[in-house]
Amino acid sequence: MSSGPADSSATTVPAASASSSAGVLSRTGVLVYAVLAYAVGMAGLVWTILAVGNLVPFGFGPIETSGVAGAMAVNLTLGAIFTLQHTIMARSSFKDWLTRVIPGASERSTFVLMSGLAVALATWLWQPIAGEVWSVGAPAARTALWALYALGWGYLVASTFVTNHFELFGLRQAWLHFRGVEYTPLPFTRRWMYRYSRHPMMVGVLVGLWAAPDMSVTRLSMAGLFTLYVLFGVFMEERDLAARFGDTYAAYRREIGFFFPRLGS
Repeated sequence: MSSGPADSSATTVPAASASSSAGVLSRTGVLVYAVLAYAVGMAGLVWTILAVGNLVPFGFGPIETSGVAGAMAVNLTLGAIFTLQHTIMARSSFKDWLTRVIPGASERSTFVLMSGLAVALATWLWQPIAGEVWSVGAPAARTALWALYALGWGYLVASTFVTNHFELFGLRQAWLHFRGVEYTPLPFTRRWMYRYSRHPMMVGVLVGLWAAPDMSVTRLSMAGLFTLYVLFGVFMEERDLAARFGDTYAAYRREIGFFFPRLGS
């Protein structure tokens, strides 16, 4: 018996079904990529936080330098790589270009991934510099500084959840894309610590960097360079927020202090 059109159609996957399957695979890939990027970004961040406190090994990469000048040249280069990565990838023009190459739902995850790699690279290759700036001997003072160190980094993490931790690290975008729900930007918020400080995340970073019972020259170089990045980064972020939220952010900036509450506010 010869097969007719009805027979062939029974073994052919409908075009709509094939397209739907491809869409599910694509959305699943975006979600898996976001989770992996989050893991890399968080791993790099945690490693750096612990390294700043001399709680884990760092600076054991294959680069070896002799003298302070050589070490500082490498460290400055690593700091520049981290700063350029953050600055360039945060610009709207770069995001517009990137989302022509990758799905829009993966843009933030790509930023998180590259940030984790950049900070891990800096922590891995950071060059030691001999010398000690200060060492606090009193047990009570040392305990207080360690508590402040933990408080600073804890404040950073807490402030990410006040806005939206999962949005900040690209998971919300990928999850909405996976569900087929259109992405909507989060509204401007001024809750909790954002009622007193425009940049509480950076306050946490600065406290964590400088609350040190033992400040070696190596740690000083790391704290100093990352502090310069923070100051430059918040300057650029202020411009972006002003452009995005307009008069709302202008009013917020008049009322709320940069890092700390305004006196009398």
